Amino acid sequence: MQPTNGLVVQTAWELHHGPLVRRLTVLTRDPDVAEDLVQEAFFRLAREVEAGRTPDDLAAWLHRVAGNLVASRGRHLTVVDRRAADLPTPDAPESPETIVVEAELFDALHAVLDQLSPDDRGALLLAAQGYRGPEIAASIGRTPGATRTLLCRARSNVRGRLELAGFTPA
Repeated sequence: MQPTNGLVVQTAWELHHGPLVRRLTVLTRDPDVAEDLVQEAFFRLAREVEAGRTPDDLAAWLHRVAGNLVASRGRHLTVVDRRAADLPTPDAPESPETIVVEAELFDALHAVLDQLSPDDRGALLLAAQGYRGPEIAASIGRTPGATRTLLCRARSNVRGRLELAGFTPA
């Protein structure tokens, strides 16, 4: 059965690759993108044939899948364009005001952390590094429930002390 599956995809490639690339080039206005999308459509066809779900009309199926891929790419590009302004630009230097405020916040946070108990400080630092609750609990010798409570209270404590120092949460 395997050679038959490969033969189906190979025959479909020989018959429909050219027309599909031309159609997608018209839709995308980019021959390289069109070729990539056609390859994806044939990859999906190979998966369908391998799973025993060979489409009845290969040309129609390929054109529908390729058209859907073009539409999905268009939606994705629209979202990318819309959200591009939200991304930080690494070339833009930080303003002096931002640098000073961040330095002051860092100093205040450091001072607040120094005032915490060793367990509170250790748990918060582990959480900030991405450790999960059970890992933090094992590290400080507490139960996961007690560690969740400790983290909640420690975060609230730090937040309150930073607010007293004049820093409001972002």
